[in-house]
Amino acid sequence: MITIFTNPRPFKEPFDRIQRNAISSWLHLDPKCEILLCEDEEGTTKNVAKELGVGYIPEVKTTEFGTPLINDVFKKAQELASYDTVAQINTDIILMNDFPAAVKTVQSLMNNKPFLMVGRRWDLLISELIDFDEQGNWKSIIQKNLLQSGTLHGLSGMDYWVFQKETLNPPGFVVGRPGIDTWLVYEARRQQIPVIDATPSVKIIHQSHNYPNQAKDYFGIEKKRNQKLSGKFQSLSLRDATFLLEKNRLTQPPFPRNIIHKVSLWKTWQVLLFTKRTLRTIISKIL
Repeated sequence: MITIFTNPRPFKEPFDRIQRNAISSWLHLDPKCEILLCEDEEGTTKNVAKELGVGYIPEVKTTEFGTPLINDVFKKAQELASYDTVAQINTDIILMNDFPAAVKTVQSLMNNKPFLMVGRRWDLLISELIDFDEQGNWKSIIQKNLLQSGTLHGLSGMDYWVFQKETLNPPGFVVGRPGIDTWLVYEARRQQIPVIDATPSVKIIHQSHNYPNQAKDYFGIEKKRNQKLSGKFQSLSLRDATFLLEKNRLTQPPFPRNIIHKVSLWKTWQVLLFTKRTLRTIISKIL
């Protein structure tokens, strides 16, 4: 079994619809998962958690701007979680039964030893509240739409992180700002915890939307704080995953990823990646 925890935005349109779609899909998973919602900065989550019958974390530490801090989220979610395997998932992600099935497979293959399971997302525009009928027709409708207009996001599109309690304890990153996902991959690799890319086995669906917070003055401040916390070299991606989960087996990544994951923690390689990221940032500002 799994405990899912998440940080919703305030339940206001369009995110009220988007987040209800996501959470409702989690409630329809088989086997059932425990779900914990953290309170948002405007205090709209409590009533939704009660309405949907899911767990609720009333208070987490925030920045002076009201944005949650991931270290306190992880701490409180793991304290409340009923299960040893927990999953931090963004609240715009729709899940289907391939997700808990993959987690169960990884647990078995890893013999309940520590792991970090991550994967790429599929982007899909869903502009209505989904009718979660008991017959499961909603799944076939979404899968059909996914085939017609869905897009597999790049290797940076990580929106879930499955791991064992107490194995990954991030510092005070600001939720919703860059740096958290790549730090978690780095930290798992640093601890020699296998990082498993479940993309071939799991289709998570990201409901496409705008990012209004990026226009706010404090977004840049919080982004810089995350960059400072992650440091120059503590940043890895799905390219650095140790294994792929394919057909209920753990396999080696294909070339060149099978080489990249072996050199991920080499200082020379990290310097080269940092230099590449710095140059890319400079060029984007010039252009």
